[in-house]
Amino acid sequence: MSNPGKQQHPLQQIAESATHKLLLKQWLKEEEFIAGRVTLRESRLDGVRREITALCCAFFLFHSILILLLFQAAADAAASACRRSWIPCLLSLTCSTAMAWAIRYKADAERHVERLLEREVEDGRLLARCVEELKRKGVEFDLLKEVDALRRAKSLRVEAGDGDPAAARRWSAKDFTAMFFFLVSCAVLGLTRFVLCH
Repeated sequence: MSNPGKQQHPLQQIAESATHKLLLKQWLKEEEFIAGRVTLRESRLDGVRREITALCCAFFLFHSILILLLFQAAADAAASACRRSWIPCLLSLTCSTAMAWAIRYKADAERHVERLLEREVEDGRLLARCVEELKRKGVEFDLLKEVDALRRAKSLRVEAGDGDPAAARRWSAKDFTAMFFFLVSCAVLGLTRFVLCH
């Protein structure tokens, strides 16, 4: 015979309450989904970073080969090379612009995936906190109040993340990277002209 004055363990209380049990199952399943999405976003972020590295290497490799070829052309025919210097300059400018734009685009994609990953991780933390509270309190866990608090926390986080776009769009390291590639492109353009005409 069980002692009525003895308090049941919270997990046993949850097992006997259909609504609490259903909520716990639902939250545990949602935790698994969030963990899967976090893994997916992390692999996507690694992929974007590898693409950025490959583009940076291609940028410098292209300009290195171009300068070597121009030195060779300038040594072979100095007078005619200066007159036709607009051709390699235009080629260099076009390729540099395309590569710098691609690097900037990938940097924006990386920033977007980072934000999504942070959001997923925060969702996982909020949900884990709620699961812990449910397991700790048992049937004393107020379903309406706690679920409403979880929704409010998520909406506040989303509102904070989607605030003023001008404030969110500050100068970052990625902007300086794009500026660096633009300056390198201009320097290579000047060097191309200098090599062909002097």
